[in-house]
Amino acid sequence: MGEQAVTGSGDAPASEGTPAAGASDAAPAAGSPPVGPATAGMTADGAPAGEVEVPGAGMTADAGGATGPQSRTTDIVPGPGGVMTDEVGVVTGELTLRTEFADGQVTLRVQYKDADEWYAVTGGTAPLDDAAGLDAVHSIAVGLLNRPEG
Repeated sequence: MGEQAVTGSGDAPASEGTPAAGASDAAPAAGSPPVGPATAGMTADGAPAGEVEVPGAGMTADAGGATGPQSRTTDIVPGPGGVMTDEVGVVTGELTLRTEFADGQVTLRVQYKDADEWYAVTGGTAPLDDAAGLDAVHSIAVGLLNRPEG
C-alpha cells in the first residue's frame, strides 16, 4: 500500500521523528535490547509479521498424553433409589463416582466408598469427542446422582 501521513490533533501531517499518539519517546533502559514497533502480529500494510515458532502451543499431544485415558472421582450419597448398575443392580449408601474417558467414550462407574470393585452405571456410557469435556460430564453426573438430603 504506500506510506501514509500520520496526523496530530490538527490536520497538518506529523513531522518525521514526532511520535504518534500513544507512542513513547523514552529510550530503552541501559543494557535493554532496542524496542521495536508494536505490531500485534501485523504490519501497517496488512502483511503478516514474521512467524514465531512456539513448541507445543495449543497441542495436547505435547502435554503428556492429555488425550489418553483420564478419570475424575467424587464421593457421593445418592437419593433413596440409589444408583442402578449393570453388574449388581441398585447400590445405595456412601459411594464413589468415577467418570472415565478413553477411546472417545465416557463411562460412569460407582463403588462403595473405599471398596475395591467398580460397577458400571446403567446407561452411563456415551460418546465424547474431546477429553476437554470430561470435567463438565463429571460435574453433571455428580449433580444428578449426589442427593445427600434424599
